[in-house]
Amino acid sequence: QVELLESGGGSVQAGGSLKLSCTASEYTFNTYYIGWFRQAPGKEREGVAGYTGSGGTYYADSVKGRFTVSQERYKRTLYLEMNELKPEDTAMYYCAATKDILSMFRPPYEHHYWGQGTQVTVSS
Repeated sequence: QVELLESGGGSVQAGGSLKLSCTASEYTFNTYYIGWFRQAPGKEREGVAGYTGSGGTYYADSVKGRFTVSQERYKRTLYLEMNELKPEDTAMYYCAATKDILSMFRPPYEHHYWGQGTQVTVSS
């Protein structure tokens, strides 16, 4: 059973920072690739950041240079450190797990398992 739990969301002013955490069950962390996604009201869900295998990372163009993904394997946790936040970063942030690394960040995310999400709100 895939288990993902996000935390760390909140409300900040533009220019502020937040660090999100996604803690997975041992089975999930050892079996699936895990990445960060977000969905703003009225918009499609989009990939934000994650590892792509072989040590590579993926970042959406809109977050490059501001967001950093990291992990602590012994805690089975993936992090998303978000700096220089903008109002357009406001969204529900999800972590998702998939075995299909090639389509990890390409919609329609058919083979993804999702956490419940954590809300990030950035005010101007």
